[in-house]
Amino acid sequence: MSKYRQRLPQLQDELFLTDGGIETTLIFQEGAVLPFFASFILLQGESGASLLRRYFTRYARLAQSRELGLVLETPTWRASADWGAKLGYDTKALAVANRQSVDLLLEIRQSFETDLTPIVISGNIGPRGDGYHPGSRMSGAEAQSYHAPQIETFARTDADMVAAFTMNYVEEAVGVARAARAAAMPVAISFTVETDGRLPSGATLEEAIASTDEASSGYPVYYMINCAHPTHILPALGGAGGWQDRIRGLRANASRRSHQELDESPELDPGNPEELGREYQDLRALLRKLSVVGGCCGTDHRHVGAIARAMRPVGARI
Repeated sequence: MSKYRQRLPQLQDELFLTDGGIETTLIFQEGAVLPFFASFILLQGESGASLLRRYFTRYARLAQSRELGLVLETPTWRASADWGAKLGYDTKALAVANRQSVDLLLEIRQSFETDLTPIVISGNIGPRGDGYHPGSRMSGAEAQSYHAPQIETFARTDADMVAAFTMNYVEEAVGVARAARAAAMPVAISFTVETDGRLPSGATLEEAIASTDEASSGYPVYYMINCAHPTHILPALGGAGGWQDRIRGLRANASRRSHQELDESPELDPGNPEELGREYQDLRALLRKLSVVGGCCGTDHRHVGAIARAMRPVGARI
């Protein structure tokens, strides 16, 4: 077992929290200006870093209060080459930002980790293009080459793993998995789905997981689903064979709106936190290995708190 896998206690079937929709929280609740939804740019100044520190501290305190573990994702969903170039970051500056993001979360871990609240630090990888639309697709080899620099940067830090979010077609997920394997970093792959439960590329979730596993020799430690409402996820989870057990993480949107509707909406739709918690509880019947729960667009600590209450009372095990 690698030194990294020893820092993945969420694989032992205990319930872990993660955060909510960081970008929507920072924009709509904190008034932050995040071009291209890039929260990592806040690391440039102390006021921005303090804002991020407060954001993550809120979830650390929530996890402690519920006696649950916590997976902290770096605010680096946009900290890759193409997005960085649009924001004026060259390769060196991006590497610095990715390292700084890990350092920030190490501070949180040092302050809040306990025996009852183990904290895992995950380097967050985003799609090269738009998370909602496949657009110009890469081959697996192209995706590996594109994502390798960010993953290699995380591998040289004290991050425990990396996780790719809002993957909307298989080849990019395959490239991330292969790049993580080359860097000896555990990786979680998180797909997004449309209202019909299929990836924006048209593949079913079962097909996407099977194809990624086949092309990467089963390297991902687990899969997740993010940036879709539970009612959109439910149609994706049918079928026999137990493939659903590869899914350990869920970060749903607060809103029932489609990706297109969310893209076009000038306002935040926070949905109903308590209802969202109950919908997570319902999905657990189909996701027997579900162990990492948090939120995505439109969610904040209230939603994650409601999910925690619905999923498990204090002191209980999965």
